[in-house]
Amino acid sequence: MPRVEDDPIRTIEISEPDLEFEGLRFLTVYSPSLKARGDITVHVPPALTASASAPIVLLLHGVYGSHWAWFLKGAAHRTSSQLLAAGRIRPMLLASSSDGLFQDGSGYLAHSGHDFETWITTDVIGALRRSFPFIDENSSIFIAGLSMGGYGALRLGAKHATMFQGISAHSAITDIAEMASFVFDPFPIGEIADRQDEILYWIEKNRKHLPAIRFDCGIADPLLEGNRRFHYALLQRQVHHQYVEFTGAHEWSYWRTHLADSLLFFEGLLSGR
Repeated sequence: MPRVEDDPIRTIEISEPDLEFEGLRFLTVYSPSLKARGDITVHVPPALTASASAPIVLLLHGVYGSHWAWFLKGAAHRTSSQLLAAGRIRPMLLASSSDGLFQDGSGYLAHSGHDFETWITTDVIGALRRSFPFIDENSSIFIAGLSMGGYGALRLGAKHATMFQGISAHSAITDIAEMASFVFDPFPIGEIADRQDEILYWIEKNRKHLPAIRFDCGIADPLLEGNRRFHYALLQRQVHHQYVEFTGAHEWSYWRTHLADSLLFFEGLLSGR
């Protein structure tokens, strides 16, 4: 895509359709928030080529991963295609970006001289709107994620409450301190502005405008107790949400199975259910 002088994103490099596979498209975007380039993998169902204002589902990956993980480990595009073929969901653009590639995981927060949050909420969305004619300001936006990405989905969804129509998290980190169990280098919690990292702070602050919320966790997952505490905290605050526990652990077989729950949840919101 040509260079645009007055656009803060500046440049987008996008894969050629005749070289893509299974509807997956790849973008590399200059991000002013990252002060560097970032990558996005997108699944484009064929029906979207003639559609307008298509829904967007942002999929946030976990630690160690990147933009391709939800598709090439989680088969998100195949799950979406199967549900679409069965008439259970409408065509949706699935988009998964890197988290900014800070150490083992950025937490989708602003720290270390980079704004990993705004990369997701502004730059990625802006790049999608520039790249696809069926994405515009009327497109409904949903956010979902696993593990660290589940934390990102819950926090970003609650903080930017009017931006998103629905939030879904799988096996989520619910307290940024839980990152210590996954990353090799100490996470720079001290660089994060006061209370910026607290999901419940943003839920309470924006409770009048919250998107619909669901989350789930496997009963063999080390994050299960944290998810239960978060569920009880929402109950105490009378925040409407869905919480489900399933058989499974902190692993891709669990996330591959239960992404369908997120997509069906989002379809229900679009359908007014």
